[in-house]
Amino acid sequence: MQAKIEKLVPGGQGLATLENGKKAFIWNALPSEIVDFDITKDKRSYCEGIATRAINPAPERIEPKDNCYLATSPWQILDWQTELNTKSALVKECFAQQHLDVAIEPTITDGKEFFYRNKMEYSLYWSHEDNQIHLAFHTRGTHRKQPITHSSLERPEIFAAAQKIIDQLNAEHAEARTYQSLLMRCDQQGNTSGDLFTNGKSHPQMPPLHDTLCGYNYTYSPNGFFQINLPVYERVLKDIQPHITTQKVLDLYAGVGSIGLSVARDKNLTLVEVNGAAFVEMQNNTTGTSAKCVLAKSEDVTDFITPDCTVILDPPRAGCDAKLIEQLNAVQPTTIIYLSCNPITQARDITMLQKKYVIERLQPYNFFPRTPHIENLAILQKR
Repeated sequence: MQAKIEKLVPGGQGLATLENGKKAFIWNALPSEIVDFDITKDKRSYCEGIATRAINPAPERIEPKDNCYLATSPWQILDWQTELNTKSALVKECFAQQHLDVAIEPTITDGKEFFYRNKMEYSLYWSHEDNQIHLAFHTRGTHRKQPITHSSLERPEIFAAAQKIIDQLNAEHAEARTYQSLLMRCDQQGNTSGDLFTNGKSHPQMPPLHDTLCGYNYTYSPNGFFQINLPVYERVLKDIQPHITTQKVLDLYAGVGSIGLSVARDKNLTLVEVNGAAFVEMQNNTTGTSAKCVLAKSEDVTDFITPDCTVILDPPRAGCDAKLIEQLNAVQPTTIIYLSCNPITQARDITMLQKKYVIERLQPYNFFPRTPHIENLAILQKR
C-alpha cells in the first residue's frame, strides 16, 4: 500500500486518506511524505499500519537511535525541535476540536532526549538460535516480541540491572515462558529495585525507592504510582506552586501525594486516592504533616469541594468523572489546577467548565521525549 501523509495526529501516527476515502493511521511516517506501508489493522472506516519506506523523506526525518524505536519511542525519527513544536500544536488541536481557541505555550523540556525514564517493563524472549533468554519489547501492532541488546529510553542503571537478572536466569537454564515480564525502576541516585513477574503468581513485593521533589522526601513502590521523568515533573510542580493562593487545597486523583505535598504542604491539604497500595504510600509520605488522606473515588467525595479552595486534578487518561465536573461547576472553587496525560480528555473536561472558568494558562511538558505522549498543565480561574 502507498499513501501521502497529511499530518501527525494526537495519537502520534501520520494521517493519510486512501483512494477509497478510508483514513489510514500510519506509524513511522511524517507529514508530506509518500510512504509504502503494511496494514496492521483494517476496519471499515479506517486502517492502521507501519511505513516500510518513505519515498520522499521529510526534512524533519532523522535516523532513529534504537532498532526497537517503533516499540518504545516512535518519534525517534523526528528532529528534536519539530517534536517540541508538534506537541504544542497537538495540544492546540485537541482544544480546537472542542471549539476552544486557546493560546498554547511552547512545550517545556529539560533538554534530555534519552535515558530519562526511571521505570521500564521488559518482555522476555526465548531465542532458539542460542537457547537463551533475552530482554525484549513487543513489536508495535503485533503480539510478536523483538529481542534487544540495548535501549536508549530508560536510565542505563535500569537496563544493566535487568540484564543482570537475565544473565542469572540463563545461568540457571530457566525458560522465558515461565515469566510474564521483568519490571525495573531506579531513583535519581541510580539505586535500582525490581523483579520478575511469574505467570500464575501474584506480583512480588519489591524494596521501596526514595526520591526528593522540591526538597521533600517521598517513598514509593517500583510498581506503584510515581512519575517517570522526575526532573521535568519537578519543573511542573514549581510552575504550579505560585497558583496555590488559598489556604484550603484539595488534591484529587492524588496517587502517593506528590503534587499536593510538594506545593501545598503548609496548607489545609486533603489528598484523595482510590488505589489501596498508592493510599498506603501516600499515608507514609504525609508523616509529620497535617495533611488529611482519604481513600475514595474522587467523584465520591465532592463534599470536600468548597468555594474557598484550590482543586488539583491529575486524573488517569480517561479524564475526570462527569459527576466531579458537575460539582466543580456547582460549587466553583477559586482555582482549578488540571495536570493531564491526555490533552484530548482534558480539553473535553475543560469545555464543560468554560462557562464558569477562564483558562489562565495551558502549558505542555515533554515528560516522554521521542514519544508522542504529552503532559499538559491547565490553570483555571473562576470568572
